[in-house]
Amino acid sequence: MNVEQLQQELLSWPGVTSGTHRFGGTEFRVNGREMGHIHGSSLADLPFQMDVRDDLVKSGRAVPHHILPQSGWVTFYIKDDRDAEALLELFKMQYERLGKKAA
Repeated sequence: MNVEQLQQELLSWPGVTSGTHRFGGTEFRVNGREMGHIHGSSLADLPFQMDVRDDLVKSGRAVPHHILPQSGWVTFYIKDDRDAEALLELFKMQYERLGKKAA
């Protein structure tokens, strides 16, 4: 799966929309809340609660945000198609979390 296919998959999920992110890239939202955004084809940023963020960083699934490392945001670097698949899993976590909050 490449980044373009990832974006198409995200937009196939019920309620997911996309638009231009205020700092560049493509933002994906569900129920009016940002799930995360992708900058080109090289990195994505996603917001999590601090405990989840800490677990993701500790397990090596993401790194602290490249600009706001002390926040709940993580950065995920996309180097190849396998990375896009791993990123999809992070977006699934967001989709499930934000969908439950809206329900």
